[in-house]
Amino acid sequence: MSHANRRQFLRTSLVLGSAVASMRPLGSLAALADKPGSKMQLGFCTYLWGQDWDLPTLIANCEKAGVLGVETRTEHKHGVEPSLNAQQRAEVRKRFTDSKVKFLGPGSNEAFHYAEAAQLEKSIARAKEFVKLSHDCGGTGVKVKPNDLPKGVPVEKTVAQIGKALNEVGKFAAEFGQEIRLEVHGGCAQLPVMKQIMDHVDQPNVGLCWNCNGEDLQGEGLASNFNLVKNRLGGTAHIRELNVGDYPYQQLFDLLTRMDYAGWVLLECRTKQDDRVAAMQEQKALFAQMIAKAQAGL
Repeated sequence: MSHANRRQFLRTSLVLGSAVASMRPLGSLAALADKPGSKMQLGFCTYLWGQDWDLPTLIANCEKAGVLGVETRTEHKHGVEPSLNAQQRAEVRKRFTDSKVKFLGPGSNEAFHYAEAAQLEKSIARAKEFVKLSHDCGGTGVKVKPNDLPKGVPVEKTVAQIGKALNEVGKFAAEFGQEIRLEVHGGCAQLPVMKQIMDHVDQPNVGLCWNCNGEDLQGEGLASNFNLVKNRLGGTAHIRELNVGDYPYQQLFDLLTRMDYAGWVLLECRTKQDDRVAAMQEQKALFAQMIAKAQAGL
């Protein structure tokens, strides 16, 4: 039996065994696994709950919480930065490989709105360094920012400039098998503006990182703004605490489930907690409840 056939045989045997053990028809198991929203996974962004955890602590705490994907925000204690040498990058990769936690990539602060050409080129070059870092450490992409609309500069010019920069960085990233994730952030956070930016982007490995901002609710509301960009969403999205504030998270999960979003939804939490691991576990339970409710409403 070939290796491929053996793997297929083992997979089939495991599924059949589980179906028999539970006395549930195989078809219903497949339907459950294929239900829209089932591919979404909860991950973690080190802002702010993980900002003071070194890398071993970060990985250990994510394992304890069962939150098994991490975006490492730059300038935090984990130390996953472009300044790492080849050996240090290999060590970071090994730490993640030896754990249950997936390294999703670094969250950079690089932005492409600058009116000064030298500052723009510096940020583009820096973003490329983060791309190489992500690749070397086993990540899948890099988060960047748009990030503003400078006064005195026509909006159309800035929007086109950001799109051009994203195409350049995205083309570079494609050579390393990486995704560029444009966070919906800053002075560009209104979704019509983000759509205008993405209209200038033709690199398929550049996507939006939804960020749960107040601007999402402006104009005709969340659903309308979401639909403007849903076809350009990348592999990560950011959420805050699901039980804090008045952001309509259930509606967001309804929308993500309906489109069968298959990316990582990352906790980017801001409240002070005595036990952050327990708080992560609480958020994981809320996440599962909201997805289940969204699926029930299909």
